[in-house]
Amino acid sequence: MGTSVSIKRLSAQWVTSDDFRSYGQVVSASFDGKSFDAEDAVLNLQNGFPRFYIMRLSNQGRKFGKITRHVQCTQCLGSLEGKDWLIAVAPPGEADKPSLEDIVAFRIPGNCFIKLEVGTWHAGPYFDANYIDFYNLELSDTNVVDHFSYDFVKNHKLEFEIG
Repeated sequence: MGTSVSIKRLSAQWVTSDDFRSYGQVVSASFDGKSFDAEDAVLNLQNGFPRFYIMRLSNQGRKFGKITRHVQCTQCLGSLEGKDWLIAVAPPGEADKPSLEDIVAFRIPGNCFIKLEVGTWHAGPYFDANYIDFYNLELSDTNVVDHFSYDFVKNHKLEFEIG
């Protein structure tokens, strides 16, 4: 007896600060010497040792069946070389899973980065190139001790595809 998996398509919209506010911040270039203000990334890295690194990701397509969150820190992601990319997100909350209706997808241009708020559910980055290098700011042990995922395939026989 086979178990088929349904596909829910998500249309990616270009990210704006207003549209992304429920999930974190969009940070764009500012002039040198500008004072700190609300347009800068407001970080929460107090629960460990920060790790800022470049990660090379290979193209994994645009489908996902799991979504993850980190509840001990913010996370910043941006692509190198000005390459656009995609991410799916759902707002942080107390529940152990995001609401299916709350999952949205964004297209992130290569001239900015995003800061995911503590607890923001996310899947990605996704892209069409063979690979993209991303800078990533999180805690040194985020993926070991602060990596909580929800499996839509296991629990709902559902995958998402970003278009």
